[in-house]
Amino acid sequence: MDKHRRVIAPEILLEEYRQLLADESIDALPLVISGSSMSPFLVHGRDTVYLSRPDGQIKKGDVLLYRRNSGAYILHRVYKIENNSYTMVGDAQTELEQGITAEQVIAIMTSALRKGKMQQPGTFWWEFFRKFWLNVIPLRPFFIKLYNIICK
Repeated sequence: MDKHRRVIAPEILLEEYRQLLADESIDALPLVISGSSMSPFLVHGRDTVYLSRPDGQIKKGDVLLYRRNSGAYILHRVYKIENNSYTMVGDAQTELEQGITAEQVIAIMTSALRKGKMQQPGTFWWEFFRKFWLNVIPLRPFFIKLYNIICK
């Protein structure tokens, strides 16, 4: 039996998420990770994040879903907040992206299903990536190489 699968373009799906999150009766929406910019914390196709409206104050280390001026949807971590804009960085990256505004922010990650285990504020891996990993950006390539050697 041939199964037909319908694949929805990420732009269409994430625009639907934006509309759903505007509904105050919805607390969080799941989204399977696509792409590698948030590894090693979140891995493409393996992990799921739970996204909510950014109702509270956004702070350094929070993971936001936002839309670039180019139209691309991105899930990255807040590196710095100043002059009413955010500087963002993926966990796998060393380049900072400046000038993201509150109007571009769609959602905030409130929890994640990582390697089959729920991660949320206060859990070891959540805090490790929010605090330590965010502050060693220039050393990330070294740590990733070391991790790959150890895990082989």
